[in-house]
Amino acid sequence: MPADAPGTAHRNHCPTCLWSRHLDDTPGDGAAECASGMAPIAIHARHDGEWAIIHRCTACGTLNANRVAGDDNPLTLMRLAVAPLARPPFPLDYFVQL
Repeated sequence: MPADAPGTAHRNHCPTCLWSRHLDDTPGDGAAECASGMAPIAIHARHDGEWAIIHRCTACGTLNANRVAGDDNPLTLMRLAVAPLARPPFPLDYFVQL
């Protein structure tokens, strides 16, 4: 994808690994004193169908949603999106009993 793909103008995460850095208290303000790594933990589908990456700060636990950019690694995005299916909150043996 080209560097001018949608969502790349104000990127705040790595397009390969999707990690970010805790720099803002509100989008674009640069006011966060933490500056720790922000781990990508989930995908959120917005009401218009656009995806956002949910990041959690590894130091203070702050959560942020960041728009997926047009050149983000699609395999990494899909791995993040389907991760809950690989780790359900109940034993898979439950389905055998149904």
